[in-house]
Amino acid sequence: MWARLCAAFGCVLMVSSGGVLVTGQALIARYTSEVDAGGSLIGDPASGATRDDADIRGPLNILLAGIDPRDDSQAPRSDSIIVAHVPASMDQVFLFSLPRDLYVPIPPFASTGFDGTTAKINSAMSYGSDRGNGTHDVEQGFQLLAQTVSAFTGIRTFDAGAIINFGGFKKIVEAMDGVTMTIDQTVRSEHLQPDGRPRPRSAACAGGGCDHPYIGPQKVYKKGTYHLQAWEALDYVRQRYGLPGGDYDRQRHQQQFIKAMAEQAMSRDVVTDPARLMAVLDAAGDSLTFDGGGSSIIDWGLALSDVNTSDMTLIKLPGGGLFQNGAYLGEQLDPSTAQFFQAVAEDRIGAFLLDHPAYAAGASG
Repeated sequence: MWARLCAAFGCVLMVSSGGVLVTGQALIARYTSEVDAGGSLIGDPASGATRDDADIRGPLNILLAGIDPRDDSQAPRSDSIIVAHVPASMDQVFLFSLPRDLYVPIPPFASTGFDGTTAKINSAMSYGSDRGNGTHDVEQGFQLLAQTVSAFTGIRTFDAGAIINFGGFKKIVEAMDGVTMTIDQTVRSEHLQPDGRPRPRSAACAGGGCDHPYIGPQKVYKKGTYHLQAWEALDYVRQRYGLPGGDYDRQRHQQQFIKAMAEQAMSRDVVTDPARLMAVLDAAGDSLTFDGGGSSIIDWGLALSDVNTSDMTLIKLPGGGLFQNGAYLGEQLDPSTAQFFQAVAEDRIGAFLLDHPAYAAGASG
């Protein structure tokens, strides 16, 4: 989506300015350079890649991690982990999420001297990011996350990776004047009041230790289709408490949000309006770090030019809580997901979904 917006902006600029190609190319370079991680997210593409830099062919696997904005003194945690699989046909995208509390082996990481452990998967970025001097490198942390997801799912290597900053997402939606979403179940906000102000903390929870420390009126998102303001959209997709499926429901809502945001960003209201398009690109530059495995983000946009947002299939992985001696350790996926991951590795997700329709995330989840 980002690459295609950059290309659209160049076209709009050249048409509106009478064909100033050099200026258009310079602005495209400016925006693409803002998100380029310089190949530091997924490591050396030569270690497992089967393509050269200019040859992006399916099947492809892209790892996306969503984080809250933090400075380098704080260890990052990947609150959302999404894998995008593009089949060899290069005409559609399958999205599936891994629970943030998935209890998995985290492999050793030489860059930080980390010996490996078994823990919740969202801590992998934290273990991998430690510089040893009280600061943290988010991009380095992503490398260990990628290795952890690869070992767990059997996806041998990732062709591209991206870190998405949730605060930047909010700016993108603001630049688009909100986003239209279908809310598939009534959701109460743990964090915000109906007017968007933070809910106050209970005095009894001032010292911490409360699972639900907030009190007072709650913002409620009712089932139906609504045009949400940026703060509403971001608040909605962060909620998991009080939902029947907990984090699994939240994963579905986040996937739905990505699809809705992509559809709106690629709509005529945005791509044909130079001022709004520039505002979206400015906002997205603050939210995205991308590593294309040696290929530029524009190359990826061109390679995936046949993929439309309507060709984005959302997948839900079944799972539940993992307990030991009555203590909650985290989440575990259903054993049947091993067959799904094998289908990913063999590029036959479409056939798998025909045999396992419950994996397809419908409007009602």
